[in-house]
Amino acid sequence: MVGTMALLPSFIRPHRRMSPRPARPAHRPPAGDEAVLDAPDDRLSPALVAAGRGEYATAAGLLAATRAAADWEHRDRYARRLAAFARSRPEWYDRWRGADPHDAGVLLVGAQLAVDRAWPSPARAELLREVSPLITAAARADDRDPVPWRIALDHARGSRAGHRYFEELWEAAVRRAPHHYGCHVAALRYLAASWHGSHRECFDFADRAAQDAPADSLVQALPARAAFGYLTDGCGAAVPRGRLEAAADRATALSARLPAADPGPAEVRNKLLYVLLRLERWADARTQLRLIGPYATSFPWDRFSTDPLGHFLRLREVLETPVPGAALAGLLTARPEGGDGHGGRARAGGH
Repeated sequence: MVGTMALLPSFIRPHRRMSPRPARPAHRPPAGDEAVLDAPDDRLSPALVAAGRGEYATAAGLLAATRAAADWEHRDRYARRLAAFARSRPEWYDRWRGADPHDAGVLLVGAQLAVDRAWPSPARAELLREVSPLITAAARADDRDPVPWRIALDHARGSRAGHRYFEELWEAAVRRAPHHYGCHVAALRYLAASWHGSHRECFDFADRAAQDAPADSLVQALPARAAFGYLTDGCGAAVPRGRLEAAADRATALSARLPAADPGPAEVRNKLLYVLLRLERWADARTQLRLIGPYATSFPWDRFSTDPLGHFLRLREVLETPVPGAALAGLLTARPEGGDGHGGRARAGGH
């Protein structure tokens, strides 16, 4: 319930970098060996182009359409990207908010933007306390919408909220959308942060969620996300190889059901590619590369390089060699300062 949002400050215990990317113009998929980073889909691209001109009506219409269709996965993705744009062009968002301060879309982008701005600060906990009313307002704008609750779940992780309170938020989120991928990723991140090193607990959560989700749900990729966390963390008890393989198999099956060379599932596929490479499943990794096509994503490659697109291209080149293992080793080690979304450095990307 929305009233739960008001409890956020009482659970906060006081105790890196956001890299907003400029809007890209509408485009056709690159030809040949070209690749693009974090390409918007055909619905988001016109909104970003218009935003680049200082116009907000297209963005407002896009979010209104996702709300009307209860298209929560796209609504979540678009809100993140529009908030990233607003971080680099605050006057654009301020003009939108000034024109229609009670619009559900402007409230949602504002809540995401406020969390993104607070995250890199050493005073994160105090700043996030001030963000709580914005999340509440976004949730009250449409009681059906799970996306403000995903933002609240991220907020709770950043403010070190206790498990009991987090569970209240989680229950409210899944009542609205039982298989919303963004909320599941937010929950997995919270568990990873609060059960640091207990990767089996994260796998248990991810496996249960995937088993309960429809075959075409992005939640099918959640165990592979848990595998990614385990493979890049370097601490905690060992997870059996069979469990990692099963997670990769489940995500591979999902990827095969989704449109090929499409920016929508690109981040899921880029993350899966890393897991397959770590498991030395070269043939499956090459298949995944074909499905990715030109659509590289910042996550997960910004965990390994300050040039995620260049890193992706180097991986792609090495993977085309007959025996890629030795050459890939140095490309699959995370930098110490790396972060996963709001887990370390702040970034406004997809899931």
